[in-house]
Amino acid sequence: MRMNQSLMPVAIALFAGLSMLSLGQPGMSQERLLRTLTVTGQGKEAIQTTEAMIRLGVEAQGATAKEVQAEVARRSNSVVSLLKARGVKKLETTGINLSPTYRYDGGRQTLTGYTGSNLVSFRTTISEAGQIMDDAVKAGASRIDGIGFSATDTAISAAQKIALKKATEDAQSQADEVFEALGITKREIVSIQVNRASAPPPQFIKQTFLRGDAIAAEAPSPVMGGEQAVEATVTLQISY
Repeated sequence: MRMNQSLMPVAIALFAGLSMLSLGQPGMSQERLLRTLTVTGQGKEAIQTTEAMIRLGVEAQGATAKEVQAEVARRSNSVVSLLKARGVKKLETTGINLSPTYRYDGGRQTLTGYTGSNLVSFRTTISEAGQIMDDAVKAGASRIDGIGFSATDTAISAAQKIALKKATEDAQSQADEVFEALGITKREIVSIQVNRASAPPPQFIKQTFLRGDAIAAEAPSPVMGGEQAVEATVTLQISY
């Protein structure tokens, strides 16, 4: 059967309309999915520091490399033995150095000797930090490069959970205020992004103690910690 020529434009238009309607459905669905609000909440939990992280070591000078290395080794062994006996945690070597020293006169370089060092870091309680540093200097340490403070790993882990909860509640509160102000009905959370809660690395306080000063001191060097902040952020994408 042949179609009446006058009806062909109508049929073509109808087919085109159905095709556009069919193609338009995914777009409408996508448009609904794109109707979202994105909010980021922040949470912070402050905890008391209880541990001190200390960097100290031995430094020596001498006429020959062999002489300097032997002196550094002797005093380093004495310091490490003391620290182990005091039960410090995470004791590790952080630097070993042996280098020549020169004098410059009129553009000429003259070898004057050698300088050597052996540095370690460790953790102990804040209450014991002052006495341990003083005793380490008496045992042979000649430099203290700094001290930082931190809470225990258990305390930080517990604070991370609280910070994440606060961040989530903050994000939800922000979203509720926006939806209420605009008179929009909130539907559901379609995306969650968690930036892991973390505590900032300890900031080491630069300190320099002369060996004689610590030996002459009658009272332990005073050491006081403070608070450590654990922060977290949570981003929510909520449909409406």
